[in-house]
Order: sequence, then structure tokens, then C-alpha cells
Amino acid sequence: MFHISKDQVVYAMSGANPPVLHVDPGSRITFEARDALAGQLTSESDQFDGLDWSRINPATGPVYVNGAEPGDALSVTIEQIEIPDSGVMITGKNMGVLGHIFEENSIKIIPISGEEAIFSENIRVPINKMVGVIGVAPAEGTISCGIPDFHGGNMDCKEIKEGATVLLPVFVPGALFALGDIHAAMADGEICVTGIEVSGSVTVTVDLIKNDPLPLPMILSDTHVMTLASHEDLDDAVNMAVINMVSYLETRGFPKDEAAMLLSIAGDVRICQVVDPKKTVRVELPKQYLAR
Repeated sequence: MFHISKDQVVYAMSGANPPVLHVDPGSRITFEARDALAGQLTSESDQFDGLDWSRINPATGPVYVNGAEPGDALSVTIEQIEIPDSGVMITGKNMGVLGHIFEENSIKIIPISGEEAIFSENIRVPINKMVGVIGVAPAEGTISCGIPDFHGGNMDCKEIKEGATVLLPVFVPGALFALGDIHAAMADGEICVTGIEVSGSVTVTVDLIKNDPLPLPMILSDTHVMTLASHEDLDDAVNMAVINMVSYLETRGFPKDEAAMLLSIAGDVRICQVVDPKKTVRVELPKQYLAR
């Protein structure tokens, strides 16, 4: 088992980032993670004026996976997510879907008790622990950890949770994998610009897939296979995610027309988030249809 401290973070994913750890495929790693605001807001009386926006969405890492080469797929299984007993939410002017109607910013501290987030005296929401930022170095250049793209990044997909396996493309030797931005709870859309943002730790197993032309990124759960896509335009993100799923089904023996028909009656198109510079969409298909 390997361990990476929350002090070893990056704010952008890049092939130029020096790795903090080298591991072999099959290794288990625990990542300590800061919350999406890097711990800058801890009270509802804190002031936004002092918030350093350059320290948003830190990702712990990166990790160099020995043997990972461009064209491979990195397989990351989320084994365990541990979170504290409270988290923070924010919204306000120029934030999220409704940022144009707010004149002031607001901060809400959310206590967490057992399997519930205590939103108010009368409202308790089940927690669904998930990882918002998870990705590898892009093929070239630098991409902020706050932006999702082909490399993964800030996809904010609530299905990236315990038990899920995330498949990511490898663009540079070693992949340079990093993760962060844990949520105690988040709904599809993340419309106010945050979920319940928490620090914590994530234990994963990393592995490699060779010689399989997968339309990445993807998620595999116990019950579903999912393709993801991110784009500035939501329609384009939908189209890309659907095309990716059809491509995946073709590699599994489905004719293109039957793949499209199957998705139309058994697949679901869902919106992960609409608040980042690029919006993220996933297409879900129950695994039972692949088994048949």
C-alpha cells in the first residue's frame, strides 16, 4: 500500500508535472485530498474577498505508473472514500446555473452524521461519496484541474464512487495520474457550482489495459458501463458521449444500427455537471445487455 499526503498537489494536469510516486500496475494507493476550495472556507462567516481562486480544485499527485505508454488505458478502481464530519457548499454571483440572479455570495457548512448530510433542521440527504477530479496528463500543454476533457479532470460525475472503475486514456509515459475534489453528496448537474465539498482520503487500485481501443474516459460499475464526454456546448457533449457508447458496443460485436437502437430503449443519457468551463455528460447501459 502506498500513501500520498495532501501536501503533494497540483492545480493543473500536465506532462511537465514531476511525479510524487512511481508504482507498478496492480498497486493500491491512498490519496489524501484537500477539498475543492483547498480548505480556505471553514465557517459561514468567512469572507469571499480573501479567497485565492488560483487554489481551487487541487488534485493529489501525480503518480507515474510504470509501463504505462501512450495508447494504453489506465484502470483506476475506487476501493474506499473516507470523509470528515462536515463539508462546505457555496453559491452566489456568477456561480453555477443561477449565478446571474444572485447579488451576494453565500457559504453553508453541512454537518455529516453517519450516512446522512444534515442540510437543515428538517432536511437530511443521504451521502453519496464521490470523486470530482480524476485524470491524467493531457497529450500536450496544461489543463487546469477545474476543467474536464479527454484526459478526465473535473468531470464531477456522481458515479465515480466506491466500487467503480474509471478508465482513462494514457497520453504520456507513466500516465501521471492525480485525483481530488471529494464530495460527500452531489446530484447530477451540480447546479449551484458545488456539491458538499470535503477533504478526505481515497484508496484506489491502479492497473493497465493494453491493446483495447476503448472510447475513453469510461466508468464500469457492478451494474453498468458508462461513457463520458465533456464540451463547452451541452449538445456536443451529449453527441460525443453517445457516439462513444456506440463505438464501444461495436467493439463488442454489435452492428452500429443495433447499437443505436439498443441505446434508445435501454440506455440513459445523464448530465454529470453543467457548471464547469466544459459540461460533462455520461451515457449508461446496463451490463446485462453486454452479457447477452
